[in-house]
Amino acid sequence: MATSDDVRRIALSLPGAFEKLAWGMPTFRAGQGGRVFASLDDDDQVMGVKCPKEDRDGLIAAEPEKFFLREGHDDGYAWIRVRLGALDDEDELRAILADSWRQAAPRKLLGEHPELGRPGE
Repeated sequence: MATSDDVRRIALSLPGAFEKLAWGMPTFRAGQGGRVFASLDDDDQVMGVKCPKEDRDGLIAAEPEKFFLREGHDDGYAWIRVRLGALDDEDELRAILADSWRQAAPRKLLGEHPELGRPGE
């Protein structure tokens, strides 16, 4: 089972990542511009990550115990919620965080770290 400590450790291991408190919760940001790529909810049992709107319904339908939207809050954003306790292992957590980081990281940072690939690769 993944924990908030695992989220923090993996998120901060990504290039240019840093943590900043916002909206009363920890957020993890990429690069100097500081675009948010992950956050921890109040209870440390759920994280939010970037996710293209067109992919959300498929993820939720395939694994509703793992993925969900906070209705009225996430609807208009390219964002999805992940129940940490439902993740299979640390590799899955790492893959989700890296994918979200790629969506938020500035091009220059992405170019400096080709080993992390591009979304969908």
